Formats: sequence, structure tokens, C-alpha cells
Amino acid sequence: MASSFSSILPVVLGVGGVILVLMIVSMWKIFEKAGKPGWSVLIPIYSSVVLLDIVKKPWWWLLLMMIPYIGAIWGIWAINLLMKSFGKSSGYTVGVLFLPIIFLPMLAFSKDTRFLGSGDGNKGDSLDQVF
Repeated sequence: MASSFSSILPVVLGVGGVILVLMIVSMWKIFEKAGKPGWSVLIPIYSSVVLLDIVKKPWWWLLLMMIPYIGAIWGIWAINLLMKSFGKSSGYTVGVLFLPIIFLPMLAFSKDTRFLGSGDGNKGDSLDQVF
């Protein structure tokens, strides 16, 4: 039992490492397409602040994202706004949420995908006025 686990562990770690590098490179390219520094993907909290800057949301949304359970709403919302800023639909957001290994590289490496600006179509949104 122990020998079979020890023989499969390097394979699992190798595949996981390749997936991790693919996700980092994809986000790096997405940030660069949006006109932000790609290296910011490597710094955990700063990358979220840069993401919020891309979608034109205030930095304190990061605090809202840290609230257990409820924070997921703001995280999904930010991802949706990021996808809309590249001209993608809400369906693409669902794809990114459930199959990021497919949808993020598609967005990052597509020659046809361009950054269109903030995904927030309603600049005078009542939620922004409240907060």
C-alpha cells in the first residue's frame, strides 16, 4: 500500500504543478491584456486589488470578499465583471468558475480577445451610490 502511494505521489504533484503554472501564466496574460503588470498575479492580496482595479471596483471590495460564505458573492461578481470587460457573457463566467483550466487559457491566449474596459456597464449603479 505504501509503495503504490509513494510511486503515484510524484505524478500527482507533477500534474498539479503543471496546472498551477498554467493558471498563473493565464492570469498573467489576462492582467497584461488589461494593461496591468502580469507579475502582480504572484502576490496574493495585491493581485486581488489589481483585479478590482481592472473591473473598476473599490479596494474595500477585498474586505467584502473575505467574509465567509457571503464573500463568495463578491468574488463571483468580480470574476463576472472581469469576463464582461473582455466582451464575454455570463455563461463564460460560469465556465471560468467550474472549468478554469479550460476557460482561463482560452481567454488569455486567444488572439481575438481584447480588453474592452470595465465590465461594469452601469457606471451610475445604485449599489455603487449606496457604498
